Amino acid sequence: MNDILHWDLCSAAEAVKNRQISSYELTQWSLERLKRIGTHLNAVFRFDEESALKRALVLDDLQAHNRALGLLHGVPMAHKDLIFMAGRNAHVGSKILKKHIPDRNSVVMDYFEAAGQVYTGSLHMTEFALGPTGFNQHYGHAKNPWNELMVCGGSSSGSGIAVSARLSFGAIGSDTGGSIRHPATMCGVTGLKPTRQLVSTEGVFPLAHTLDCVGPIAQNARDCARLLTVLTNQQYDYESRLKESVSGLRIGIPKHFYWEEVDPEIEKVLMKNIAIFQSLGMKIVELDNPDMAPINQMMGIVMGVEALEVHHEWLKQSPGDYADQVRARIELGYQYSNEDYQGAIDSRKMYRAQFDEKVFAHCDAMFIPSIQVHTPSIEESTRGTLDEVLKGVGRLTHVTKGINYLGFPSISVPGGFSSRKMPVGFQLVGKDLSEEMLLRMTHAYQGLTNWHQQLPPTA
Repeated sequence: MNDILHWDLCSAAEAVKNRQISSYELTQWSLERLKRIGTHLNAVFRFDEESALKRALVLDDLQAHNRALGLLHGVPMAHKDLIFMAGRNAHVGSKILKKHIPDRNSVVMDYFEAAGQVYTGSLHMTEFALGPTGFNQHYGHAKNPWNELMVCGGSSSGSGIAVSARLSFGAIGSDTGGSIRHPATMCGVTGLKPTRQLVSTEGVFPLAHTLDCVGPIAQNARDCARLLTVLTNQQYDYESRLKESVSGLRIGIPKHFYWEEVDPEIEKVLMKNIAIFQSLGMKIVELDNPDMAPINQMMGIVMGVEALEVHHEWLKQSPGDYADQVRARIELGYQYSNEDYQGAIDSRKMYRAQFDEKVFAHCDAMFIPSIQVHTPSIEESTRGTLDEVLKGVGRLTHVTKGINYLGFPSISVPGGFSSRKMPVGFQLVGKDLSEEMLLRMTHAYQGLTNWHQQLPPTA
């Protein structure tokens, strides 16, 4: 059974299809790890053991009767707690929704069920998806599988942990300002934030509805491609062109903002990857990219106002049920007027046009850090005054949140390790609906590297 540790999602699906292992056996294996390792790392909110094993038996029976198999047939998976499953508690990492039980599935959960997943439970997340570290005052800190003293990234914290520690073969996360890319980076796995509105968010608890994206976290680009195919209701097969050549594609290195104030060691680790892309025949170009400061400011306005819209009644009725840092971030929305919000919404078209002109007219994908600093410890990320904690939070989202405002797709890719023996990752950002190309570039890169295959000590 130790061989299963080295399977990725597509390998697991292939093993079930070829009857190398039954879905029931694979689900037993996953559930045991979720309970043992997942509990230790505080990665799991809810185990659905009984229903998962029943589901696996049904899927095995369907296969025995030669029924058509879905893309995820028999593969056990767990997902972020805001991806609703009918009849299953989903408190969205909060105290306020502690007894919340959705009456229907999210749209993407229906897609995963139709594709043959075995749903094993819900995964840890930051309270109401507000935080890039994995902090949760109500349910405890999620722990990084590479070093339990370090943060694991958030808000899709359990999703990053579960894939990294091989508890789940893949997971759905959500990303409003980096919440797929942060845990993917810090846990050493691959995470894709799709183009805004490519994937349905119906039945997914909102943070900021014009910024929210739902996407996959998995070991590698091929797994993410399969999961994105399912997430988009199989309208396009993202695996179909993964092996095509990437020679001639252009990677842009921005001169401004993204590499300013980056930790020198992080920069050194990531820039070594440029030679790998060049060896694949890709061209490296320098970009005179737009100023990101006003774009980040616009994102802050949109997120502040839209998050407040979701929470303002609860803030009046039960302010003490929020963690201090979560409530403080939501209450930032009070400083913005309707005119500020509308101005930020209206400005998006202009800033996107600037990006098209200065970035995507000159390259196919932009290469930037996923975070500019070393993964902090849990103690470092919670130490100090509330203002100091929020400043640290802002540092982690500095190079991710503007991409959500612009709406472009971005994939976070494992790109090495720091001297602290922690994963370091980079983003490839493309223009609208360039997911197939970003996945192809990542697949080619991962064919020459093995960062994504490394097992953390807890695995």
